Amino acid sequence: MQEEITEQVKEQVKEVIPKNIWDTLQEFFSYEIFHFGTDEHPFVLTVGLLFFVLLVFVITSVILKFTKRVVTRKMQSQDKLKFESVFSFSKYFIYLIVIFFALDSIGFNITAIFAASAALLVGVGLALQTFIQDILSGIFIFIDQTVHVGDIIELDGKVGRVEEIKLRTTRAVTIDNKVLIIPNHKYMSSSLYNWTQNGTVTRESVSVGVAYGSDTQLVKELLIKAASSNSNVLKDPPPMVLFTDFADSSLNFKLIFTIDDSFQSGVPKSEIRFEIDRLFREHKINIPFPQREVTIIKE
Repeated sequence: MQEEITEQVKEQVKEVIPKNIWDTLQEFFSYEIFHFGTDEHPFVLTVGLLFFVLLVFVITSVILKFTKRVVTRKMQSQDKLKFESVFSFSKYFIYLIVIFFALDSIGFNITAIFAASAALLVGVGLALQTFIQDILSGIFIFIDQTVHVGDIIELDGKVGRVEEIKLRTTRAVTIDNKVLIIPNHKYMSSSLYNWTQNGTVTRESVSVGVAYGSDTQLVKELLIKAASSNSNVLKDPPPMVLFTDFADSSLNFKLIFTIDDSFQSGVPKSEIRFEIDRLFREHKINIPFPQREVTIIKE
């Protein structure tokens, strides 16, 4: 049936194209580039077959570009960047699959090539194991929205603001203005702390101990005063003080306050500690330090 349709198409083309031009085109497309294989399974690559494979590749490329344009037309800029990252990785697999199908349709023995290169493919797969983990982790990040650009994250004790999320790595900048390159598979194998997933407002704290016998109510008032006087501390919710412990040599307190930029939390914390030290000195409240008695026994 297929041969009959092919012959009909040829006859229709012959009617449109003059015979001499048709013979020239047929001769050109039938030109043999190379051939290999056995007598039972020969493969001859002609110009026509090569043009067919290239045509399939071009059509696939046009379809992918059209699909990308349609899908990203109404996306937000950030979502569009994420989709383009995943799409740029996925399209290579699509090209590979389409080329394999095209070669198989023209009689190229794909199965034999896979069988001959199985050991090589296994070796390449093991060598690219971490790379593939990074790629898959990047796709998961895009899908489940774990991390966004601008988020402040803590991973393996390192803190940084996310500047760019790529398919294989995430680029963050630390408070020291150092660039932190994080392989995406780290998100799957380590605990990730997203400081700003619930918003930029975070609660911070400063701990301090005072000597036994100090006026605890006065300590509470001074701690709240130290936090409230800082311009980086939000008025709502107001600062609060917790009496945390009766320690060996001190009464321990925790001052809790809210700021709007956790990435710069070290600065207001330092300023509040300076103010606490000044207020304690002014009101004669001592911050103790551990003391030890050493007894020397002489024989």
